[in-house]
Amino acid sequence: MTASPDDVYAALTTVEGLASWWTEDTGGDGSVGGLVRFRFEPGGFDMKVLEAQPAELVRWEVVDGPQEWVGTEIRFDLAQQDGFTILKFRHGGWKGPVDFMYHCSTKWATFLMSLKSVLETGKGQPAPHDVRISNWH
Repeated sequence: MTASPDDVYAALTTVEGLASWWTEDTGGDGSVGGLVRFRFEPGGFDMKVLEAQPAELVRWEVVDGPQEWVGTEIRFDLAQQDGFTILKFRHGGWKGPVDFMYHCSTKWATFLMSLKSVLETGKGQPAPHDVRISNWH
């Protein structure tokens, strides 16, 4: 994406940034050791911030939410190359390949496109304005 690593990092570590691309119902503390709360229809997730290295890395552990998510880890690695910011995303540690995991893989793609959009145009598609792909939203 064309946004700087610093701008991407801010979108991943501030409540305002996260609410601009993932879900408008976001609260908490995005600093290391903090807890960030994300709410969607019909539920949500709480993430403990494990690591946050400016313009390089953000890592969360899911500590509350759907049982399939609890204990999983979400990781964003950032790098700059040829004038672009490269974002490598991983949601790992699933206990098994359940249907919800496949749904989430697709939903993550839509939200990562929302992140790119908000950083490049100023307008994302956070929940509840996101692309709907199933009855899980």
